[in-house]
Amino acid sequence: MVVSVVTDNSPARVRFAPSPTGHLHVGGARTALFNYLLARQTGGQFILRIEDTDRQRFVSDAQQDVMESLRWLGLQWDEGPDVSGPAGPYIQSERVHIYRHHAEQLVDQGQAYYCFCSKERLTTLRSGKHGSKGYDGHCRTIPLEQGKLRRQNGEPCVVRFRMPRSSVTSVKDVLRGEIKFDNTQLEDFVLLKTDGIAVYHLAAMVDDHLMHVTHVIRGDEWLSSLPKHALMLRAFGWQEPVWCHISILKKPDGSGKMSKRDESGLNQTASRSIFIRDLQRAGYLPAAMVNWMALMGWSYNDSKDDFTLSELAEVFSLKRLTPSAASVSFERLDHFQGKYMRQLPAVAVAQGIKPVLESHGLHTDKETLLKIVPLIQERILTFGSALQWAGFFFSKEVNPAPEDLVHPETTPQQSRDALKAARGVLAAIPEFDRETTHSALRSLADELQIKPGQLFLSVRVAVSGQRISPPLFEVMEILGRETVLDRIGHGEQLLATR
Repeated sequence: MVVSVVTDNSPARVRFAPSPTGHLHVGGARTALFNYLLARQTGGQFILRIEDTDRQRFVSDAQQDVMESLRWLGLQWDEGPDVSGPAGPYIQSERVHIYRHHAEQLVDQGQAYYCFCSKERLTTLRSGKHGSKGYDGHCRTIPLEQGKLRRQNGEPCVVRFRMPRSSVTSVKDVLRGEIKFDNTQLEDFVLLKTDGIAVYHLAAMVDDHLMHVTHVIRGDEWLSSLPKHALMLRAFGWQEPVWCHISILKKPDGSGKMSKRDESGLNQTASRSIFIRDLQRAGYLPAAMVNWMALMGWSYNDSKDDFTLSELAEVFSLKRLTPSAASVSFERLDHFQGKYMRQLPAVAVAQGIKPVLESHGLHTDKETLLKIVPLIQERILTFGSALQWAGFFFSKEVNPAPEDLVHPETTPQQSRDALKAARGVLAAIPEFDRETTHSALRSLADELQIKPGQLFLSVRVAVSGQRISPPLFEVMEILGRETVLDRIGHGEQLLATR
């Protein structure tokens, strides 16, 4: 076994290597985050590598989605497809010749061989009809020169890695200690397909070596591939990285592991999607997302759960990770979101809700938005939820349900009369600020011999279109006298038919 000489204080070169077969979800983003934090903590490098060898499941906008999502989260890479570095290119489809060279090197060393088995034979083996559901090593004994000649003559073949047939393969993982694999249960796996394209196993390990990756931090779904990767590195005589297989994330409903392949089934509502771009569109903040993801399978202490990225880099430790499956709690995300939303300056909140309102055809202005923010900042969870609390400020008119204008303790006629009286009072007062309007309507309620809440409800629904709104008198001050009077008049008309 080749022992890693990387120390805890060594600058770490880590990689996040997504396959562009789907959009970036929380599980992948968390893996990227842990890699990023280790790189920043040790003064190392964070590499983004696109592993696009699986062309059958290729998604055209997946690479762009990954890059945009990582940048939005603040996880900027030091080397990658759009950032030049000494180990590029960083897209595997541009490195095909490199993998072919290394596959041939293993063949020449006797560590791999050409396999000429037909698809029909392999299908039969997988069916288990002959007692085995894996490759039986049929072509292992073909002499090297004979294999090369058959290949040169155009006979289709793949290149397979020659796995050991006895004993065990032992690999050390940071979280799980020494892991032993029974070699008798490991089959000779494909390195190069018949078209000369490398499979993931070869491409990833060659790239990790040539890019000087010191730590491989990835999900524990890759544990089954660990003996393949370790044995391949040893066959080349290369130093192994520090292996760290982090816990899987369960789906929000607890039904199993999250996967980007479940995108259509999981993306039921944007606010509860597992995909980063959907959560961004729903109005979640990067800081909330980062803290939420960081604490899935990792902990610092019970007294602090609120970190900036730089603070996380200071305290992060692979040793604090837990191998146990982590749950995805959107309630926890909402906790962080509320905390960070309340900390934002008013200008940032205004900038965040502006596109939400305008996407619904509402024309906003900065001055009004800045007046609204103090009224709604404690109430909104995401920018997306601002439509409910602020949309009516910019609507040309509101059309509440007539029954909503009526307080449970009044009749429709009483509510209509109250609105008419309120319109008269509000038209006559000299100033139209919150204190004056509040005092005037409270006095009106006394004159009408109704509770202030009965009157205020009818006025609130008339001016905002809804029973729940920001504080009524602040709302009226922002809307202005003319708009308030028009809306109260419209409320009267709605009740005239009841």
